[in-house]
Amino acid sequence: MKNEIKPLTLDLTPAYLDFFDNRAFSDGNPNGPCYCNAPVMDTASIRQMEREFGDDCKGVLRRYATKQLAEEKIRGYLAFDGNMPVGWCNAGDMDAYAVNGFQFIPDFARQNICGRTMSVVCFAIAPGYRGKGVASALLERVVADAKALGYAAVEGYAHVPKERAYYDFKGPIHLYEKAGFMEAARLDDRVVMRKELKDCGSKQQKNAPEESV
Repeated sequence: MKNEIKPLTLDLTPAYLDFFDNRAFSDGNPNGPCYCNAPVMDTASIRQMEREFGDDCKGVLRRYATKQLAEEKIRGYLAFDGNMPVGWCNAGDMDAYAVNGFQFIPDFARQNICGRTMSVVCFAIAPGYRGKGVASALLERVVADAKALGYAAVEGYAHVPKERAYYDFKGPIHLYEKAGFMEAARLDDRVVMRKELKDCGSKQQKNAPEESV
């Protein structure tokens, strides 16, 4: 199956909402309802949103996501089968993600940086499209764009489950390994999977100016 991967832009807002409205969790996936808006929210904002849930959790999440989309705070890529969105990867500059209690980017990952880093924090693949290479295609595009933009590395933050986890939104270790990522750090059940795009070097600092070429 050939999937078209598109970076999220304002004009793809309807497609993004359609995916999370109707497809992402349509099989009872326990990660839903979700609109992937928490990664850019601080803990206080997340708690405020939760207080508004009432009997309409999905509606509140959608409202917050719609505002974030309009402000271009949500970053990532949509996968399409024809005109239908079938997959999503939340990926962007590490510094664009909030430090919050959900630890989308673990604290120990921020302490073990490798230059300017593109972070992959979430995957959502529609039922019927899982296991068909959609997540791999999304990750491949993230790496290609990060390289073109001069990033030093791309990272994913995998979870090591005690047993097979079908609904692993962080992406399993083998997904990253297949794309050439290697383990860079580990703490308890969290693993930083990294693909270096440049020689990081022990002395390179985050967001350090790039050398002239």
